[in-house]
Amino acid sequence: MKPLAELTNEELLQEAKKMKSTNIYDAAIFGFLIGISVYSAVKKGFGLLSFLPLIYIPIAAKNRVKHKELEQLLKERNLK
Repeated sequence: MKPLAELTNEELLQEAKKMKSTNIYDAAIFGFLIGISVYSAVKKGFGLLSFLPLIYIPIAAKNRVKHKELEQLLKERNLK
C-alpha cells in the first residue's frame, strides 16, 4: 500500500470512509475482548483470557495513528 501522502484527493477521501468503519470495528472488537476478559475473571479468576485485550491494544494504536495522519492530510488539502 502506498503511503498516505502519495494518495490522490479521491483516494484520500475513500481512505477516510474506510477509516470511519475501522474505528467502529476497533471499538467493537475491544469491547468484545473486554467482555471476555471480565467474564473469564469472574468465572475462573485471573488467567490468560483476562489479559486478552492487551494483545489488541497495539493494533488499535496503529489504526489510531493512521487515522490522525489521514485527518492531518485532509486538513492540509482542504478536503474536510
